[in-house]
Amino acid sequence: MFDTLSDRLAATFKNLRGKGRLSEADIDATAREIRIALLEADVALPVVRAFIKQVKERALGAEVSQALNPAQQVIKIVNEELVGILGGETRRLRFAKQPPTVIMLAGLQGAGKTTLAGKLGKWLQGQGHAPLLVACDLQRPNAVTQLSVVAERAGVGVYAPQPGNGVGDPVQVAKDSIEYAKQKQHDVVIVDTAGRLGIDQELMQQAADIRDAVSPDEILFVVDAMVGQDAVNTAEAFRDGVGFDGVVLSKLDGDARGGAALSIAHVTGRQVMFASNGEKLDDFDAFHPDRMASRILGMGDMLTLIEKAEQTFSQQEAEQMAEKLASKKGQDFTLDDFLAQMEQVRKMGSISKLLGMLPGMGQIKDQINNLDERDVDRTAAIIKSMTPGERQEPTIINGSRRARIAKGSGVEVSAVKGLVERFFEARKMMSRMAQGGGMPGMPGMPGMGGGPGRTKKQPKKAKGKQRSGNPMKRKQQEEEAAARRDAAGQAGGAFGLPGGQQPQDFELPDEFKKFMG
Repeated sequence: MFDTLSDRLAATFKNLRGKGRLSEADIDATAREIRIALLEADVALPVVRAFIKQVKERALGAEVSQALNPAQQVIKIVNEELVGILGGETRRLRFAKQPPTVIMLAGLQGAGKTTLAGKLGKWLQGQGHAPLLVACDLQRPNAVTQLSVVAERAGVGVYAPQPGNGVGDPVQVAKDSIEYAKQKQHDVVIVDTAGRLGIDQELMQQAADIRDAVSPDEILFVVDAMVGQDAVNTAEAFRDGVGFDGVVLSKLDGDARGGAALSIAHVTGRQVMFASNGEKLDDFDAFHPDRMASRILGMGDMLTLIEKAEQTFSQQEAEQMAEKLASKKGQDFTLDDFLAQMEQVRKMGSISKLLGMLPGMGQIKDQINNLDERDVDRTAAIIKSMTPGERQEPTIINGSRRARIAKGSGVEVSAVKGLVERFFEARKMMSRMAQGGGMPGMPGMPGMGGGPGRTKKQPKKAKGKQRSGNPMKRKQQEEEAAARRDAAGQAGGAFGLPGGQQPQDFELPDEFKKFMG
């Protein structure tokens, strides 16, 4: 959603890099480019004015003029101000002292409230709660049925005593749901209300009546992030008519310009609390202003990536895998382990979304967006077509076995051969990292077998091609020369690339090329 804005900001900051000092004209030009980028992203004009004013005031101050790297200081200022207009600190849900906690969802027609109710329910269940979805949208055709289906898919409870389609009293349903939740020991009640327009007084009054009947601990206004400026206007109308405590952004994975997300917290004074960024029930998470600002500026979102990994991989599994990789040349790491790891990564979500969280990936976002997720399924099919013995020891896979595996998995023989070769290379690389060797062609990290405190004193080089007359010394010289040749083949040039290549000449390994289109 923020690709266009990210590209414009990246181009603006690129012009600043390399300047030892920024003049007032440089800062004015940068502010003008940022203003254009925000307006093109459909950010509300009052928000843009306030943002640019703050950035210019800080950029003209001492923190930039006296900085060793003024360009980085400007980026830091923009990042901090972005966090500010996105809401500042992360806002958490307020839970009732005496359960159940009541959360009321409201918003425009078509904003995605019913699906979002299921996502919120599943998310809360993952946090250790027992949520109950309540069908109070009795206006829209089949809304009750849809909520029941979503609740079943999410694995949470649902209360839908009325058929809907214009039949039933939503206020009474909301009242009765509280007693039902207490009986069935649900500690969170999520009330799904009918969609409405800001000018629809009848439905606005109905929302106010439901609010008065259940006294919700949180009223969340669901905003379609693709709507743009109108979402901000409607949010203001709803805030004045019924009131709400927080905002939930739906459809954040769309191709709109994202201005609503950047504007709504600043204009309404209510923070964005959750964001839905996909169609699956798992595509939902708490909204962190600092992480979103980091993504917009192309710095990635490593904290979210780490959290997803921690939710998917247990500490015990990680330790077992590390032990296998730390064995001699990683021989204990088999294709079964490779398949298990691949399936675990798939549980974390879309591969392209995961790659997008890495810093610097914005430069190759087109390749990431064109990544074929089915390649993972094809790889899994090849491995599952092997016998247990072949998965344990892939070296036994000969020509006839490759043909059988290819036929069983519906791929070409070359695909089977390529997978086995890539597996051996990956195992060798991961084993080297696990044993503290660091990435091939890169200096070791501290504590990883190559960093400070662990570097060994290099033996003195022999001058030219001189050979000692002492047989023992000559043998030592030959061994040292061989070691230097091996090191030169692996270490590469100053950028850590093989053979002294420059970054622009570097080509990805074959196993990664398929992911890059």
